[in-house]
Amino acid sequence: MAIRETARYWQYEELPGVDLLHAHYIRKEFSRHTHETFVYAAITEGVEAFHYRDELVHAGPGQIALVNPDTPHTGQAGVPEGWTYRTIYPAADLVQSIAADVLPVRGTVGFTQPVVDDPYAAQLVIGVHRAAEEGNALAADSLLRLVTARMLRSHGGLAQPLPPRSAGARDAARARAVLEERMAEPPTLERLAAELGTSPFALLRAFRDAYGMPPHTWLTDARVRRARRLLDAGTPPAEAAVAVGFTDQPHLNRHFARSVGVPPGAYQRARGVRG
Repeated sequence: MAIRETARYWQYEELPGVDLLHAHYIRKEFSRHTHETFVYAAITEGVEAFHYRDELVHAGPGQIALVNPDTPHTGQAGVPEGWTYRTIYPAADLVQSIAADVLPVRGTVGFTQPVVDDPYAAQLVIGVHRAAEEGNALAADSLLRLVTARMLRSHGGLAQPLPPRSAGARDAARARAVLEERMAEPPTLERLAAELGTSPFALLRAFRDAYGMPPHTWLTDARVRRARRLLDAGTPPAEAAVAVGFTDQPHLNRHFARSVGVPPGAYQRARGVRG
């Protein structure tokens, strides 16, 4: 009998600011996307392959894939049988507060490598899931803080400082602001470049250098992120789709599942939100 893909994306109310995903994927391919949160993905079976910035990396059993906020990455099976993982998405301010207690540095922190070979830490991530499933708030919160502190001590540090703001970087930031403001009806690349007083190719290159993806890919990612906030607020998926600029709900479904891992309706139901 064929093994089917499964995924549950949810929240435990006693862990505010933390999302959870338990999934088994075989043919799933995550498009290049970002998260507003950190990502700790403990692989329990198979292998996940993912592009982290411009590097293709692999994570297998006993390893944790780590992704910092706003860092472009993908995701797909690294072996024919796919991969199974339990993932935690802790809010950036939660990780920052723990870092203030365990790291002798001050400033915005992040993880310095995308894959950590630490079976004990992987078991802690799994333990957070199991405690949440059992309704054990004390254990879930404690294990989350323990695994975060452990990984910060061994693989944490100050986030890389931003390079000096070149003219291209300033154009990229202005373009991003325009796309944010006009998300539902964005201009073409040519019109956007003309508004900013630059050329389409120069803007394309500057935007990719600044944000790790071209403007159209960034816009799709931004639409999904805004749609998630609308879904969390109880907006029906069909209305959220139109509000962020997708043509219809199937259009949102396709891109949402390729970024989040589940369709918007399942995401909303699992989080106890009534659309």
